[in-house]
Amino acid sequence: MRRKQPGLLCLLLTMSMVVQAQFKSMRYDEDYTALKDDTTQSAYKRLKYTPLNMYGGYLSFGGEVRYQYFMIANGAWGDEPDDADGYSLTRFLAHADVHLTKNFRAFIQLQASGANGKPDTSPVDENPLDVHQAFADYTGKISTASFIVRAGRQEMSYGSQRLISVRELPNNRQAFDAVKVVVAARRRKLDVLYGDYVYARKNIFDDDPSGKAKLWGIYVALAKFSVLQNVEVYYLGLQKLTARFDDGQGKETRHSIGTRVSGQQRGWRYDGEGLFQFGDLQGKTIRAWTASVNMGYKWNDAFLQPELGLKSELISGDKTNGDARLQTFNPLFPRGAYFGLAALIGPANLVDIHPSLAITYKQLTLTTDYDRFWRQSPDDGIYAPNMELIYSGRHSSARLIGQQITTEIQYAPSGALTLKGEYTFFNAGHFLKDVGTGKDIHFGGVTVQYKF
Repeated sequence: MRRKQPGLLCLLLTMSMVVQAQFKSMRYDEDYTALKDDTTQSAYKRLKYTPLNMYGGYLSFGGEVRYQYFMIANGAWGDEPDDADGYSLTRFLAHADVHLTKNFRAFIQLQASGANGKPDTSPVDENPLDVHQAFADYTGKISTASFIVRAGRQEMSYGSQRLISVRELPNNRQAFDAVKVVVAARRRKLDVLYGDYVYARKNIFDDDPSGKAKLWGIYVALAKFSVLQNVEVYYLGLQKLTARFDDGQGKETRHSIGTRVSGQQRGWRYDGEGLFQFGDLQGKTIRAWTASVNMGYKWNDAFLQPELGLKSELISGDKTNGDARLQTFNPLFPRGAYFGLAALIGPANLVDIHPSLAITYKQLTLTTDYDRFWRQSPDDGIYAPNMELIYSGRHSSARLIGQQITTEIQYAPSGALTLKGEYTFFNAGHFLKDVGTGKDIHFGGVTVQYKF
């Protein structure tokens, strides 16, 4: 009797178990060379590791499928018409990682995203098919230090992704056409980078850097540094041909100098960051800053492993409208859903305090958090996560933007499959009532994500 072949569902579940700990946020960081000694001749092993030559070369494939459905009441605090049916977003990623030798490899990744039922979609929501990443890199050694020289279209992520992020939560992840050199020695790592931001377009294979936004910088990371676990020091430069703030618009050249400390020990975790920005916006002198702290404690041995967290941020806004200075902070290329999946406001001209509580049972995690937002400066407006001006600050002196309560439940039975549901209630404050309709927002969403 002919043996029945395993079905697709069984294959996917097997894949999930095999690679549970392998998937990374940056898919090009995954390493499957351990499969070289695996004698299993499965389809999944061949997908993740196919030897190419006697020089250590191999070929690996992978990808992701994500589906999201959202409903929102009183969008834009009542200034947009309601959609009773909600809308859905889909994202597909597929990559090939070609290692020709132990030193040279090429990586290519395609991205396709779609939106159904969402009015006024942007290319971040809907981009039928494009080359998301396509780069080559060379790895080598000098004495005790290793280095990587990478050139081409690539994702980049640093620190807590407050300034440079892969932008995971919006539908389209972001990338740069860049050259990057990475040098690592013992517990030290140095990145030097220069590149153009890749703007998403709505048609097939038309994403274009266009030179409208350039990024360059140096990022140094030190592990196990003195009494602190991790210390990062960086300089980042930005040039945009067109930038718009409440107190000015035009060509922007901005420099960011900052540091971050982070770590965890005996249930405690901490993450603190501060940075200063200077530069020029069409003749205005830029002087901006931000400081943040994110800490928490987790009872690892207790039932449900409860974790209490507290985040707080001070983010500068412009002090005086119409003068020769601009104090509005620019977060450069941050993670899109900065304060939750609802992604209502972005990190500029803001003061927020953000306590949270999370409990975990096996692969199930429930998180509830409360966030209260004020304007740091009453003369500046509030901004979206992409730094578009939502409301000018010229028509209200109120500081309170509002308060947000979010509950999220996440089930991750493996490293491959994630199921998530979220509900957010945003209570509009005095500022939103002064400058707009000022209704309270209700937002709900579900996410199904599978990686292979």
